[in-house]
Amino acid sequence: MNTTIYKPSTSTSPYHPSSSLFPQIRRCKTARHLKQIHAHFIKTGQIHHPVAAAEILKFISLSSQRDINYARKFFTQIHHPNRFSWNTIIRALADSDDDSFHVNSLEALLYFSDMLTDGLVDPNKFTFPCVLKACAKLARIQEGKQLHGFIAKLGLVSDEFVLSNLVRMYVMCGAMKDAHVLFYTRRLEGNVVLWNVMIDGYVRMGDLTASRELFDSMPNKSVVSWNVMISGYAQSGHFKEAIEMFRDMQVGDVSPNYVTLVSVLPAISRLGALDLGEWVHLYAEKNEIEIDDVLGSAFVDMYSKCGSIDKAVQVFERIRNKKNPITWSAIIGGLAMHGQARDALDCFWGMQQAGVTPSDVVYIGVLSACSHAGLVEEGRSVYYHMVNVVGLVPRIEHYGCMVDLLGRAGRLEEAEQLILNMPIKPDDVIYKALIGACKMHGNIEMGQRIAKKLMDWYPHDSGSYVALSNMFASEGNWEGVAKVRLKMKDMDIRKDPGCSWIELDGVIHEFLVEDDFHPRAEGIHSMLEEISNQLRSVGYRPNTTQVLLNMDEKEKQSALHYHSEKIAIAFGLISTRPQTPLRIVKNLRLCEDCHSSIKLVSKIYNRKIIVRDRRRFHHFENGSCSCMDYW
Repeated sequence: MNTTIYKPSTSTSPYHPSSSLFPQIRRCKTARHLKQIHAHFIKTGQIHHPVAAAEILKFISLSSQRDINYARKFFTQIHHPNRFSWNTIIRALADSDDDSFHVNSLEALLYFSDMLTDGLVDPNKFTFPCVLKACAKLARIQEGKQLHGFIAKLGLVSDEFVLSNLVRMYVMCGAMKDAHVLFYTRRLEGNVVLWNVMIDGYVRMGDLTASRELFDSMPNKSVVSWNVMISGYAQSGHFKEAIEMFRDMQVGDVSPNYVTLVSVLPAISRLGALDLGEWVHLYAEKNEIEIDDVLGSAFVDMYSKCGSIDKAVQVFERIRNKKNPITWSAIIGGLAMHGQARDALDCFWGMQQAGVTPSDVVYIGVLSACSHAGLVEEGRSVYYHMVNVVGLVPRIEHYGCMVDLLGRAGRLEEAEQLILNMPIKPDDVIYKALIGACKMHGNIEMGQRIAKKLMDWYPHDSGSYVALSNMFASEGNWEGVAKVRLKMKDMDIRKDPGCSWIELDGVIHEFLVEDDFHPRAEGIHSMLEEISNQLRSVGYRPNTTQVLLNMDEKEKQSALHYHSEKIAIAFGLISTRPQTPLRIVKNLRLCEDCHSSIKLVSKIYNRKIIVRDRRRFHHFENGSCSCMDYW
């Protein structure tokens, strides 16, 4: 076979060598085919042509068949890598997002150093974005600043792509002052990417005020701009603002995309805004946005947390690829919240039959389901399976589920022993679960002992103070209550107020305890009086033991009358047609009086009332609750 000797390429592009000399590389579709071409090039001597080597390296490093290890080995065999080859290997390592991205990013910096040491080619405007990306991933601010100086020396700061990556490097390294200076001294009005980088930087820092000001001043907004703000609000707990931003986006000329939906659905879930969630689902289908395992899981979670577990199951069954544990975790967690423990367990075992290994999050969902239903032995079996079959090391959350499971079932001493024998330090959540169980089962001595410990360990957490105060109150120890509340006042520790909200016609209405600021306050109060009269007519008497304040019986009954969830239900009754289901979300756990009275309200007014409290869902219908009074 004749060996053809090629002359060096005279291509004018420093980054994209022409592949017209080697059409077989351009037609390559698989890694196996590429290795055959590689072997042929070695045999014919064509491998020494810099463009041929660069093209093969490009396929190995940047195609869908990328193989970083193969790329490394191949690069070491190139006698004199051209600039394209150096840029390709650096880019491949910097772009890596697998579990080894830290190592690969560091290696990208080392290759860049070798490129400079080699001295045969100089870096260009395509080199620096990749190196800056590696610095950003590693948060190597000093190396980033050195690169900034190098870029300025070469006169590349004016290049928009280089500039954007330079700003992003400062942002990712948390150096917002440097990013700010660079942005305002070099800002280009049309560079939307640069604006987005800065907005994302402020969001990462938690400065949503600065990010919103910058967003509002943008001359042009892309879908990425909107997505960054929506995601930033949702992840920081500003759920109303996230939804408002989503609504504003629809008014403009930018259409929501896949990322938008994934970003806004958690906010919709937390607020229980089912109408909006259903609109988003319809939008995805109408605009042919693929509901894959990630978006599908978000919809399952949304429907579950908005009180529509049937819809959640429907979405789950339609997801084609159920190999992602996140998808199973979403439906199992949803079933657990709705008290459908047996269905959650069936899903758990079905998941394994489908060949999907449960993640540690899946086990949290299953154990939570067992806890809500009092399935102690089933919970033990799941815990044993996690540790001894799958081999997962229990996290603090798993221990918390087991303590909650045992505590709710009245096995308080066993739950306390589990805490004492844990190989990791228990947190306040675990102890609070045990305190709640102590109050539920009347073991005031243990509850007070643990609450006092928590006050020593977490002196500024209101939960332990409130728990201790409540237990003193349940004994009628008002002196003890006064001392705890005085200490809270001295330390400026405040209890979270009860808050409930209901969505009607896409609008979320929020109510606090004894709330009378709503525009329809007069009608709400009239309905509350009517409800109270109706309850008395069927023999119901308020459970004033739930009022842990030192006041007379009449005042206690009045206090129960104006709990936030009751106000939300009254508003729902006067604002919707008969037999329309009501969905309420509450930030705290339902008290026993509210639970008992809502059961009767559901029967008296022939309404299905779905209440999501801090722990789970309660489906009230015809005088009973889905939790079977075990919550």
